[in-house]
Amino acid sequence: MKTISSVDAAEVPGVEMSKASVVFGVLLLLVTVGGLLAYKATGSLAVIGKVQATGALKPRFDLLAAGAFERTLSYFNAVWPALLFGVLIGGAVRAFVSPRWLAGLFGGGRVRSQVVAGLAGAPLMLCSCCVAPVFTSVYERSSRLAPSLALMLAAPSLNPAALFLTFLLFGGKLGALRLLAAAACVLLTGVLAERVFKLDPAACPAVEVSGQTGGVASLFVSFVRSCLKVAVQTVPLIVAGVFLSMLVARWLPVGWSGSGPAQVLAVLVVAAVAVLLALPTFFEIPLAFLLLGAGMPAGAAVALLVAGPATNLPSLLTVGRSTGWRVPLLVGVSVWTLATAAGLCANLL
Repeated sequence: MKTISSVDAAEVPGVEMSKASVVFGVLLLLVTVGGLLAYKATGSLAVIGKVQATGALKPRFDLLAAGAFERTLSYFNAVWPALLFGVLIGGAVRAFVSPRWLAGLFGGGRVRSQVVAGLAGAPLMLCSCCVAPVFTSVYERSSRLAPSLALMLAAPSLNPAALFLTFLLFGGKLGALRLLAAAACVLLTGVLAERVFKLDPAACPAVEVSGQTGGVASLFVSFVRSCLKVAVQTVPLIVAGVFLSMLVARWLPVGWSGSGPAQVLAVLVVAAVAVLLALPTFFEIPLAFLLLGAGMPAGAAVALLVAGPATNLPSLLTVGRSTGWRVPLLVGVSVWTLATAAGLCANLL
């Protein structure tokens, strides 16, 4: 068994960081997050410009073409820079962010903690796969499930560029339904998990030991080790989950037509499949248009727009590794329920 003195401070919940590591960690985190924001903002503005010029959004790969292995390679070719940023941010959080600081950030009651976590996650604009390493580090450092899930769900669900494109291409009513359902996923899912599993929302490890010390080189080595550990914990699950998700993609009921009960069933099935699908950022939009073009109801498109970005099989597997299988099951059911509700409302409009 490891003792406190034989492990890095980053490996001990509740560790208080030294002043040097705090300064280094804050600067490193700011640079990493800043790089991510610049990368995502540049790409998003380019996509928005093309959509405004052409009125259409072309996907970067075909989810329904070729085999699962080829689609998996194509998926990672599209998302690997964002996944790298997710691992780097997760590594910085794990190495340098104090649990006491996270406890303060997520304190002040459930509503405040969910709002703060959602506001922290939305600007990241990461897909569900790529934000999974950040969830792992934030949850393990804070021991707060609800805000950790809120941050994870907000990054893809409340992506401001994706929401803007939804309003632009689908109109105000369907855009508003997506926004409301996404906000409900972020604010309610984690709180529901804490209540169902009777977790203490104020839980925070109490162990206090001296933090990391040393020069910049030593702190950078700690950061690299932390990133490697985050990668080992999450990337294999993400790769396996993406491959399985590409198999699940064949279950998407493209071409389903009918009225009345058939439209309701279409929403239920699309929402269920979308919860498991691994979709790059923005890909839910052309896929929703594909459903509409195949004669499916607007509710099926809305269900996909809500559930597709929020979760996928890789992110659920990653959550399960940190929390046990019951939490990702509840997260999936929560997202499916809210996506279905939004879809059924769209069918009534």
